[in-house]
Amino acid sequence: MPPEIRELRFRADAGFGYDPVFEKLEAHRADYAVVARLTTSLKRLLPGLRYAPANACWDCGEGEFRAQGWRQARRIVVARCAIAEDDPQPTLFAMGRYCYRVWVTNLTLTPAGVWHFYDGRAAMEPRIHELREDFALRKIPTSSFEANALNLEVIRLAYNLVAIFQRLCLPAEWQSLTLSKLRHRLFWLPGELTRPQNRPTLRLANSRLIAMWAEQIQHRIHKLRPLEG
Repeated sequence: MPPEIRELRFRADAGFGYDPVFEKLEAHRADYAVVARLTTSLKRLLPGLRYAPANACWDCGEGEFRAQGWRQARRIVVARCAIAEDDPQPTLFAMGRYCYRVWVTNLTLTPAGVWHFYDGRAAMEPRIHELREDFALRKIPTSSFEANALNLEVIRLAYNLVAIFQRLCLPAEWQSLTLSKLRHRLFWLPGELTRPQNRPTLRLANSRLIAMWAEQIQHRIHKLRPLEG
């Protein structure tokens, strides 16, 4: 990691919930919240923990757990919710009258804080989908590591440029749009690049709405300062 990065926080699903991963994170002094693998021994532990209300529906608790093969016990944080009678097939792990969410963590946050920190991961799923579908990241293009690394850097640059353009130049209601929606609303607008008096001019379709969008975007662009080298 670059030396200027002083704090590293990691959140991941149960596919990373193994001792070698935890040891590597702890060796790098990283804070983490990882979904626990629900082994039989962990399931037996959950009903005996002390829980306190976190909101109107969920209770939170915490404890220590040492899975088979772990060198040490680690903190676990648990959120549980009573199963409603009209929910015969809950999507989360259910045991008895409750469904559970469990994380292994070394964060010093409260149990509810760990839960909310992990839930920030949900924002990554649409980003991954957007990179795959809109930025050509569906497959690795070559068998060369260096070429693939360069390809990923180009995709990252394209994504960042689009994100910066949205944040600094587009109306607030457009800043959360995906690239595919931006294409339809903005990049694929009918227009023609002309050169009256030898000055390049983009002429858009004769639409008041399009003209208003273009004027607002150009106004924001002209207010930006160039990056200093």
